[in-house]
Amino acid sequence: MSRIGKLPIEIPGGVEVTIGEGNLVSVKGPLGKLENKMHKDMIITKEGNSILVKRPSDDKFHKSLHGLTRSLIANMVEGVTKGYQKVLEINGVGYRAQKQGKKLVLSVGYSHPVEMTDPEGITVEVEGTNKVLVKGIDKQKVGNYAAKIRSVREPEPYKGKGIKYDYERIRRKVGKTGK
Repeated sequence: MSRIGKLPIEIPGGVEVTIGEGNLVSVKGPLGKLENKMHKDMIITKEGNSILVKRPSDDKFHKSLHGLTRSLIANMVEGVTKGYQKVLEINGVGYRAQKQGKKLVLSVGYSHPVEMTDPEGITVEVEGTNKVLVKGIDKQKVGNYAAKIRSVREPEPYKGKGIKYDYERIRRKVGKTGK
């Protein structure tokens, strides 16, 4: 039995979960609404104030889907109640971030500033000039957009310059030595 998959998902107050035809799960909460179509083989049931996910057989494919389906639904419930946030730090002399309407403008050592438009359902805030907060209710969209921002200038190991997550530690290398 899947350790994650067998756990029930508790539905907090103010959250409405509906399981539609073809395993279309929609979760509506105080921060917004999310919909996701789960695999047709999974058995998703709503019992009282919780959701249970079961698999039809002990086939390897169904075992792999069991925990995934439960995690996706749990992430949707958490997203509409609390939301998700990723924090990025910009390190380097002259490196900075600015917010211009729906655009994030990054000055990270290129000959031109890099402009990125915020995707639907994602809000980006800039604290000071070197901290970028990516917020939203969809965990996957928040993570993807944060990774896209980081890929503009990934941190390098010699001086530590670049865009990194706040929890990330850069392993530093020693530079070349002369003869």
